[in-house]
Amino acid sequence: MIAYLDGILAYKEPTHTIIDVHGVGYMVHISLQTYSVLPGGGDRIKLFIHHLFREDSQSLYGFASADEKSLFLDLIGVSGVGPNTALGMLSAMQPGDLRLAILGENVRAVQAIKGIGAKTAQRIILELRDKMKKSGVVPDGPTYRQQTTNPVREESLAALVALGFPKATAEKSVDDALKAEPNLTVEEVIRRALRQG
Repeated sequence: MIAYLDGILAYKEPTHTIIDVHGVGYMVHISLQTYSVLPGGGDRIKLFIHHLFREDSQSLYGFASADEKSLFLDLIGVSGVGPNTALGMLSAMQPGDLRLAILGENVRAVQAIKGIGAKTAQRIILELRDKMKKSGVVPDGPTYRQQTTNPVREESLAALVALGFPKATAEKSVDDALKAEPNLTVEEVIRRALRQG
């Protein structure tokens, strides 16, 4: 089981990254939260890893903080919430905000995330609320964004399609967001689209 990867950031997109560890490139799925704090390519990084085994595949999910990984593991422990849904949730909301929504039993906030229906939102709150209260979880502080050098529209579009949006819907969401506010970052564009969907 891989606990973390420490290597050179060879490539990154809002949904995944490739980390070169002594000449071996590991493709790692990431959330928008982790993407927003990653440095530029060629820098050394360390990601906390969840190594998921399936009958026909193995996948790596990476997180900039142990706290985000812990919340991801809590989310995928809920019946009906898979790793891609959990990453979508962590991309749509900061871990601290998501925890506050769960602790405050705010079904509407959880349900506002793309792919989360009313029943799933209620199940997440029901199964995680008491666990979070017992562990005394305190929301983490703000994360610092980095400016992206790639065109915002293309990166946002690629990320939304990778997250399961139909291409036409993704294009409309991205174009609407950029028309309203042309200076949005990739992270902000994707967040808006996830909240709309």
